[in-house]
Amino acid sequence: MRTDQNLTRLDRVFARLDREPERPAHIDVPKMSRHRVALLLATLAFYLAIVWLVVITSWLVRLDWQVMFFRPYQQWPEIHAFLDYYVVLGQRGPTAVMVAAWLGWRSWRQHTLRPLLTLGASLLLLNITVGAAKLGMGRLGPHYAITIGSNEMGLGGDIFPSGHTANAVVTWGILAYLASTPRARRWLSAVSAVVSLGVGLTTVYLGTHWLSDVVLGWAAGLLILLALPWCEPLIARAEVSIFALRDRLRERRSRVAAPAPAPSPSTPVAVPVLAQLPAAQDEAAAPHEPASPARAPRSPAYLAPGPHTTRSERTPVTPVGSRRPPHSDRLPRGAAASARPLAGG
Repeated sequence: MRTDQNLTRLDRVFARLDREPERPAHIDVPKMSRHRVALLLATLAFYLAIVWLVVITSWLVRLDWQVMFFRPYQQWPEIHAFLDYYVVLGQRGPTAVMVAAWLGWRSWRQHTLRPLLTLGASLLLLNITVGAAKLGMGRLGPHYAITIGSNEMGLGGDIFPSGHTANAVVTWGILAYLASTPRARRWLSAVSAVVSLGVGLTTVYLGTHWLSDVVLGWAAGLLILLALPWCEPLIARAEVSIFALRDRLRERRSRVAAPAPAPSPSTPVAVPVLAQLPAAQDEAAAPHEPASPARAPRSPAYLAPGPHTTRSERTPVTPVGSRRPPHSDRLPRGAAASARPLAGG
């Protein structure tokens, strides 16, 4: 008889994650070294410098206007159709789906949720930091600029820094961050740098961002990648909590769905109390045959007390020999009987 439980798809995924890796994963979790801290501080200083140069309407803002008036999309119109598709590599929705599919396969092979949780943490940081900077500075884009030569800050815009560029840096850079070998990390770092650089310049070509927006987007994405090692303990605790929650739900569901165990043949079955009462007591308790108050009921001699059994299982209630009970007033056979009185007369 088949005794396997019907597992859902989520149960099969967690069962796969519970197994040991088919091959050594060589998971190298990056740590916050001095070199990384120094690079993080330098990138943060560069980020603040770009913001300051735009706020004071310096030479960087004049360069923004010069590039806008150059109109690259009119200078090289033959690549416009290609770049319309290429810029999708910086959109958050499509890139998140593609990278999540790859990291999901990595989680399946390495039997860990760390790749997917790291991607989720990086996207959360990206939305918080870049979104707050966009809304806080409120810069208008080239297509909506009002005053020539101004920085267009504080006018309700949401393009500074460039979200496409920062998203390209984080989404494709996370592949290099999670690489298993140094060689794969170098190759993926180069690929992500080329993709993010191309996405940023494409937004300038299409006229949707200033050049300073793109530069600040590169710095914003790099800051998130450099700060990810600080999130590793939180990611590890989140993975442990997810598996603990899975175990509790599975235990609760097994308690609810588990059937009652069938009694084994050697286990004595409890007989109801009413079935152990003598039959005469059952008859005495019946309403259609009330018991006489003067005489207590007796069970018949041919019925043993307790539940009725088959004839072959009944124990004899009379001794071996004659089944007729002895009578003291009865004469033995062959003796002369006393004369009977004649009736009438």
